[in-house]
Amino acid sequence: MSGDVNRQLSHMSEASSCYSDGNSSEDMDEDIDQYYMDTTDDLDLDCPSKTDDPEYFEYEPLQVMDAERLLNEEIEALCTKLKVSPSMAKMLLLRHNWQKEEIIENYQKDPSGFLIDSHLTSRRKHDNLIGPRPMCSVCCVNYPRDRFHGVTCGHMFCQDCWDMHFQTQIQDGITTAIECMAKECPVLVTEDFVCEVLTQPKLRDKYSKFSFNDLIKSHPKLRFCPGVDCAVIIKAKESKAKKVECQTCKASFCFRCGISYHAPTECDVIKRWLTKCEDDSETANYISAHTKDCPRCHVCIEKNGGCNHMQCPECKYDFCWMCLGDWKSHGSEYYECSRYKENPNIANESVHVQAREALKKYLFYYERWENHAKSLQLEETTTSKITTRTQEKVMNNQGTWIDWQYLLRAAALLKKCRYTLQYTYPYAYYMDKGSRKVLFEYQQAQLEAEVENLSWKVERAEITDRGDLENQMDVAEKRRQTLLKDFLEV
Repeated sequence: MSGDVNRQLSHMSEASSCYSDGNSSEDMDEDIDQYYMDTTDDLDLDCPSKTDDPEYFEYEPLQVMDAERLLNEEIEALCTKLKVSPSMAKMLLLRHNWQKEEIIENYQKDPSGFLIDSHLTSRRKHDNLIGPRPMCSVCCVNYPRDRFHGVTCGHMFCQDCWDMHFQTQIQDGITTAIECMAKECPVLVTEDFVCEVLTQPKLRDKYSKFSFNDLIKSHPKLRFCPGVDCAVIIKAKESKAKKVECQTCKASFCFRCGISYHAPTECDVIKRWLTKCEDDSETANYISAHTKDCPRCHVCIEKNGGCNHMQCPECKYDFCWMCLGDWKSHGSEYYECSRYKENPNIANESVHVQAREALKKYLFYYERWENHAKSLQLEETTTSKITTRTQEKVMNNQGTWIDWQYLLRAAALLKKCRYTLQYTYPYAYYMDKGSRKVLFEYQQAQLEAEVENLSWKVERAEITDRGDLENQMDVAEKRRQTLLKDFLEV
């Protein structure tokens, strides 16, 4: 069934190019609405298979000891294969992103050349020093030859200078990336050399801890949980931008980049968006206020719920919080307020006009991004209200606790859909024009409409509305999964 849906989506994506060539949005809406009528009933979300879920991701939590054992096994396996020391094997794995097969193949071709290309060399004694008491080029003090150490890049320094160099580097948080002291020498120093020279036990322990952290961070299938004071390490079968939920601290994050989960937006795109928001958010916050005037009677209204379907307490006019348009047009027609309308002649305008248009575009997407973030916070309040209302209903013999659980499930699904919807706006902001963007904006608009319908119903549902609300939940989740199947990059 999933293959059939994807094929139909492919045909729909191809057909959407006609829309960009001049066909009306109404014609495209009718075609895509018919597509959803044909396919929505065929999608069974009550018992989705692992392959059907676009967010399915296999991972397991590890404790520090388990992670250390796993790393040591990989290091030992490379030591056995290449006949190198554990510290050298560790540096090779770090330098080449744990690609063991590639390391073995290149090392067997030319062992010494491969190490030099990797900026890795083994310990070297003082065979290139002249005289019984040569001078250290760093401290300019003469020492016996046995006080000098170095690596096979040929640079020799006294033990005290190496010790001070290692101490400084470790205190700065550098461990596996410690380089030779010589100017512009990229050769890395191995762990056994560092631990032998270091004279402070506390720094030696610190080095081991930092080195372990570097190993975990560099491993493509391991990641520290970013939760506060959480020591869990997540192990995954593949390095993908998928959602991880830590069962220990309840943190939710993207496995690939470690920040908050951001589907369907890619890791590099969300980082660009967050950086831009940090730079421009004050301007956006200034323009986007917490209160707006009713577009009919102009009374000031404060948004106190997650739903964007607003009803004026004075004139009872139903309108959209985002675009201030009549809400009726959002339910029956294309959900226009989620799509940015660019000036078609912007390329011919002056630099100042283009700059204003660029700011206008950013503010459009930022306001909707921020609005969903605020709505998610307000949904927490809605959940608390539902719990209180359920207790009151049960106390008044208006159904049992089980009868009202569907409201809590609806509230949880609402947050899930709204979270995905929030992260569609950075995705849309950076998308190039074309048929694919047209398709994305349509699916985004449909999800937006269903989320707002669900939010409106959740806040007002009674026990007799269960069937209607559960049907709305199914529709909203199907819209969400369809969007992710088409646009979630793995």
